[in-house]
Amino acid sequence: MAKVLVVDDSLSVRKVVERALLGRQLDVVCAATGSEALERIELDEPDVVVCDVVMPDKDGYEICDFVKRHPRLRRTPVLLMSGIVNDDVRERAARVKSADVLGKPFAADELLRRLDALLPAETAAPAPADPEVLLPVIPVALVPLPPGPNGTMHADIARGHRESRNGDVEPMPPAPVTPAEPVPPALLSSPAPAVASAPTPRLSPAPAPAVTLPVGPPSPPATASTAVLGQFAAIEGVQWAVLADREGFLLDASGDDVVDAAVASALSACLTESSEGLGRELGRGPLHGMILEYAQGMVVLYSVGGSALLAIALREPAALGKVRYFAKKSISELLQAV
Repeated sequence: MAKVLVVDDSLSVRKVVERALLGRQLDVVCAATGSEALERIELDEPDVVVCDVVMPDKDGYEICDFVKRHPRLRRTPVLLMSGIVNDDVRERAARVKSADVLGKPFAADELLRRLDALLPAETAAPAPADPEVLLPVIPVALVPLPPGPNGTMHADIARGHRESRNGDVEPMPPAPVTPAEPVPPALLSSPAPAVASAPTPRLSPAPAPAVTLPVGPPSPPATASTAVLGQFAAIEGVQWAVLADREGFLLDASGDDVVDAAVASALSACLTESSEGLGRELGRGPLHGMILEYAQGMVVLYSVGGSALLAIALREPAALGKVRYFAKKSISELLQAV
């Protein structure tokens, strides 16, 4: 099984990568710092290293250079991740012999496509073997047979024939039958003594105990965030609303069409983190919110203080005005709830 080392100081990014690789028969190990990554490289010897460029102690270029100078692991490909991919990033990545640079945020399909090109072919999952067909075994009584002329057993002997001295095959005589010893007449004439048996008491069946089938786990008590998210989900044209912390952990969700609230939380945190980095680079200050338009609807993200974020999926663009209006009123309530 191939092993992939994911290096990123953001828990949300590590969770996104782990979920993307889930079910691909890959062993995923993670590191949150550059120093931890160097220890993991020595200990686990991964087949591929996926590493963020910006790290708190050692950046991705240093980690990639360490791998390429390693006496045993210098052929291990390193895929760098960067929120900004320009000529300078590509030049530095090429200088440390990185295999490729993946822009953040990224889609899971794009990550899998890059990794498939870097993983060795022999690490692919083998095809399942055909189920073994077991034939029934018929027990056979073994009878000791005399050996042949050379001390070997012939097939004809096993079938009831034996080889004569001149080489002819003749039937073997039947084995002698030892007659059973006669039964004494006294035993045949004397009747067996009667054995008195106690009468069997008649037991009345015990009544079956009443069985109470569980209806299901009790519903969790409603919270302030649940009420706010429920109001978002009640707006016509809104599919779902998710509240997550900045690390990508799901806090609360509401809506009938939430495919995977945990995945939505992790991806939203990853997108928010990269967008805040872009705002810092451009001198735009902290991120308040963003509107993402897709071919099949919209996703609106709002910062809930510095500890959480709100993601809302819209089926119809006409609901955007109501969502923005209600968000201005409810962000303070969500901030108190988290």
